[in-house]
Order: sequence, then C-alpha cells, then structure tokens
Amino acid sequence: MAIKRGLGRGLDALIPTADSYGEGATQIALSAIRPNPRQPRVRFDPDELAELAESIRAHGILQPLVVARTENSAEFTLIAGQRRLKAAAIAELRTVPAVVRDFPSDAEMLELALIENLQRTNLNPMETAAAYQALADDFGMAHDEIARRVGKQRTTVSNTIRLLRLPAPVQTALTGGRISEGHARALLGLLTAEAQQSALSTIISKNLNVRQTEMLVRQLLGAPSKKKPVAERPSAEIDLEDRLRATLGTKVNLKRNRKGAGRVVIHFYSDEELDALTELLMHS
Repeated sequence: MAIKRGLGRGLDALIPTADSYGEGATQIALSAIRPNPRQPRVRFDPDELAELAESIRAHGILQPLVVARTENSAEFTLIAGQRRLKAAAIAELRTVPAVVRDFPSDAEMLELALIENLQRTNLNPMETAAAYQALADDFGMAHDEIARRVGKQRTTVSNTIRLLRLPAPVQTALTGGRISEGHARALLGLLTAEAQQSALSTIISKNLNVRQTEMLVRQLLGAPSKKKPVAERPSAEIDLEDRLRATLGTKVNLKRNRKGAGRVVIHFYSDEELDALTELLMHS
C-alpha cells in the first residue's frame, strides 16, 4: 500500500509501508496500549467491528498497529490502528503486533496521528471538520497548511470546518446519515440557526435531495421581508443574485441603478471564509 500524496514528511517514518510489514513489529499486550486522545473518529459501526474481529480470529492481524512510547516504559499510546485494536479486543486477543516509534514531543506525535487518521480513516464529515479544527487550534496551522499536509484543496478544508458552525441538530443529522454533506453545505447559506433547523425539518420530512435543498435555500434567502416592503426587481437580477449565493455559499447582494451600473456585495464572517472566497473567485 503506497502512502498517499500530500502527507507530511514525518509520516514516512511513522507509518510502515507494505514492504516493511512484519519488519520491526513486536507483540504488545492490549492492556498496555492507551487510546490516542487525538483520535478523530468517534463512531464505529458494531457490525463492521464484528466482521473484522472474525477476520482477525481466522487470519490474525495482517497490518501491525503503530504506537508511540510514553514516559511509562510499560505503556504505549496508539497512533494508527484504532479499529484493529477494538476488533482485537472483541476477538479476545491478549497481544497485537505493533511497530513502536519514538518521537521528540507529544505535540508532534499527536499532529501526525491526526493527519494519518484523516488520510486513512473513513471519517464522517463532522469528525473530519473537528480534526481540521484541532490542527488549526492546537498546532497553529493555517488552512492552506492543513490542505497541503492532508492532500486536499484549501477551499475543501475551509468549507469542511464551516460545518462546525451548524447548530447541533443539523450536525447530529449529518453524523447520523439523515442528511449528506451536500445538504449541510447548502444549509450554511442560511443566516440563522433557526432558519437552518427549520430547513432541516423540511429536508427530512419531504426527503429532499441536495439540488432540491439548494432550491429551498434560495427560496428562503429570496423571500421578501415582512417588515420592509421590497420594490419589484427584474426576475433576471433576482435569479443572478440567487445563483451567486448558492455558488459562493454566503449572503450576496446585487444592487443596480437606473443606468445599469451597480455593485455586488459578498458577505463573509471570518478570515477563513474570506480566504476561501478569495481562492474560489481567483481560481474560478
């Protein structure tokens, strides 16, 4: 198995490749391995773990775990192999094969663990967003640095982190698979948590797909205020404004005077959003 493009240099030393499986691995007691506090994945499918446990009973663990030494010489911290470790416990193994790595600092180990999991693990969107945010908050990484380290586009990283702004009911629906990431990204176009939750109820009750959700968001954004009467505008102008909002994922106002001149106002709510919008506009 080749290491994916975009990983930091440290991961070449951290993760054993196919050629090195079995070399340098040692049997370590399950009871001596501590969970990684930076493990981004929090949901594990019980059926998948049971299937993996059966495979381990029949064939053993084919790919060793990766662990790091701790200050206590009798204990290790897990870096890679969370599912294998859980399945090994279900299979009632007493020891597992593991490659032991030494690192100069806990911070470097945890940074590499986050990046490794982002590359190798099938995280749900909220787990991925939380992992990206941890890299930004705990290790001072800018979005473009995170993107480079995990082999993604910066706009992808920024837009994924924006999912953390969704209200808890929307995040729960996304994590539970009731809506997709496409639905969630569309809901970000709405300006309040109340509007997002109301739209979520409509999406679920009417089983809307992503395109229909985008249309719903455009309709909600284009609805005239009850407090302020809005003068009639050309339908083409309204349609253009709606398409800009849907494409950019944020509030956009288009204003023109009688002579045809005017301005387009694009709203943003953080430096990260400004960076994402700038990259999108400059590379589109």
